[in-house]
Amino acid sequence: MNRVKRAIIVAAGRGVRMQPLTLTTPKPLVTVGGVRMIDTAIQALKETYPSIHLIENPYFETCNNISSLYAAREYLQDVMILDGDQMIYNPRVLAADFERSGYNVVWRDDPTGEWLLTAPEGIVTACSRTGGRRGWQLYSISRWSAEDGRRLRRHLEIEFEQKRRRDLYWDDLALFCYPQEYRLGLYPMEDGDVVEIDSLAELAALDTRYHDIRSTEHEKQHG
Repeated sequence: MNRVKRAIIVAAGRGVRMQPLTLTTPKPLVTVGGVRMIDTAIQALKETYPSIHLIENPYFETCNNISSLYAAREYLQDVMILDGDQMIYNPRVLAADFERSGYNVVWRDDPTGEWLLTAPEGIVTACSRTGGRRGWQLYSISRWSAEDGRRLRRHLEIEFEQKRRRDLYWDDLALFCYPQEYRLGLYPMEDGDVVEIDSLAELAALDTRYHDIRSTEHEKQHG
């Protein structure tokens, strides 16, 4: 059994799909029901990890989120990695003990456009970027053992430093670039334990205060 010793909240995204809100407010600081998204993660983690260290990502303007994890690559052993633009409604999904490296997931019978994992016998064997049905939807909460953390750092340095891959999601490393070097597990959740918010439409669906902004943006885009 492994145990998480630190957590990394990835929070440097530009939030293009949530503009115009994110033109002046970083996406993780957007509020849902009066609560900033990133605060739900901080509150859920603070009892276990009482101190916070800020790491600047100097590449965020021009690179995908692989750059954020690259900036934090010294801290990847026995670590939980999660995005700052999701609402954590059930803090228990951030439990520190884990058997193997892997992702929090929710089972989907119906079609979804989110990343979907295939995992016979609980070990990830494939990932679909375009979704599908009858699979495990990947959420942006993952745990990495000391061994896999060292492996993840090496792959970050190969792809970001040597190959200069600036377009990757950091999750691409284990799921698409080097899947043969990882044996990832699953940490099932209930639907609604965590809500990921990727767009203004999804935000407006959760918080009626944003309906007018959503309507204005829709009119601009569709005339």
